[in-house]
Amino acid sequence: MITMKLLLSPVICALIGWFTNFLAVKMLFHPHKPIKIGPFTVQGIFPKRQKELALRLGEMIERELISHTDIKNVIHDPAFIDKHKDVVLEYLDVFFREKLTTLHPMVGMFLNDETMKTVKGMLSQELDSMLPKLIETTSSQLECSLDFKCIVQDKVECFSMEQLESILFSIMKKEFKFIEVIGGVLGFIIGLIQVVIFML
Repeated sequence: MITMKLLLSPVICALIGWFTNFLAVKMLFHPHKPIKIGPFTVQGIFPKRQKELALRLGEMIERELISHTDIKNVIHDPAFIDKHKDVVLEYLDVFFREKLTTLHPMVGMFLNDETMKTVKGMLSQELDSMLPKLIETTSSQLECSLDFKCIVQDKVECFSMEQLESILFSIMKKEFKFIEVIGGVLGFIIGLIQVVIFML
């Protein structure tokens, strides 16, 4: 009988360790709303601190992941400007050939290939000086109106707890499972130590 109890001790400790960690993971999110139990108030960590989490996440994303400087670097890249210049020139070419010529038959006579080549060359030079200024203005406007920290903070605060739980579990499912398993393993080891101590 004593031998059976000794053998069961590691198993029971493993179950207790696993269940304790399982409960701890669940209590990160549950209960969603505060529950009064005598003098104590019980609520999941994430529901209780959702606003603080949203604020810290917003600050971290703006500081570490994406900033106005990143956007400026992209839109001031010469390749980015050249791509937009090509789009504008292509649109103007279509406008001249397909729309402007419909105003009067004489317009079509003047807008021959040679004239179009000259006009596009002039427009290309104008765009070389105009686009950087336009992009600089756009960049300044974005910096004034786009607040990454507030956007992330508002979105995370508006998440339902089910959404937040689903997102975090989809990212950290393996880690949460590992926490549960390690609880069982440590419990089993503690149970074995108890058996050894008892036998000594």
